[in-house]
Amino acid sequence: MVELKNVSKVFNEGTVNENRAIESTNLKVETDDFITIIGSNGAGKTTLFNLISGNIFPSEGYIAINQKDVTKVPEYKRAKNLGRIFQNTTLGTAGQMTIEDNMIIALTKGFKGLRRSLTNKKREIFKEHLKHLDMGLEDRLKDNVGLLSGGQRQAMTLLMMVLSKPDLILLDEHTAALDPKNAQIILDLTVKYIHEYDLTTMMITHNMKQAIEYGNRLLMMDKGEIILDVKGEEKKNLTVEILIEKFHNIRKKSFENDEILLS
Repeated sequence: MVELKNVSKVFNEGTVNENRAIESTNLKVETDDFITIIGSNGAGKTTLFNLISGNIFPSEGYIAINQKDVTKVPEYKRAKNLGRIFQNTTLGTAGQMTIEDNMIIALTKGFKGLRRSLTNKKREIFKEHLKHLDMGLEDRLKDNVGLLSGGQRQAMTLLMMVLSKPDLILLDEHTAALDPKNAQIILDLTVKYIHEYDLTTMMITHNMKQAIEYGNRLLMMDKGEIILDVKGEEKKNLTVEILIEKFHNIRKKSFENDEILLS
């Protein structure tokens, strides 16, 4: 599904502010992988997603999606095959547009012929999908999305992404801005959709327990490098304590990120 070969990303190269955000990274993501990604702030997690999505280009290396070289393909062209959800709940929807307009854009992948595409039949389909969110949104198709709560917007973003049928979804701490109740609702919906639609998924989380519990594969990043890649039985046997010990053994230092350790 995705392959990175010797990928590096350097910001402000050749200056006093040079930052090697990603360092000679190799990664293969297989179809139907559900990969959780853990690491301290500045480890390179979001930069990795930006490289895969085409938001930025690598300084060195090669990126392929579905065996096609996309190293220099811009984000808007990759968006047809990728779905991405951010921590900021306002980024996945258009707040000044109605729920039904947002959903038809996701379904048709654009604005072209928007009104002609929005039929009563499609409205009924939207209502049916929204009903499964159990948030009462099926009765609010004409409401602007900006009126919704953060949890409702993130649930809508998740549903819209699924309707667009992406080959790969990138979840960038997509529950971190929500209260614990809504965070669990969104996480449960995420897992439900991943299994129902066989979605290949990469999920950044600051919660070690979540990283261990969910998915078939776990990556740990530090200073722009993937320092740990575990799956199968090895992942099933992981605990937070084992993860911290592995980090110490690899890096010869303690893991000192309070946000992750206290989650």
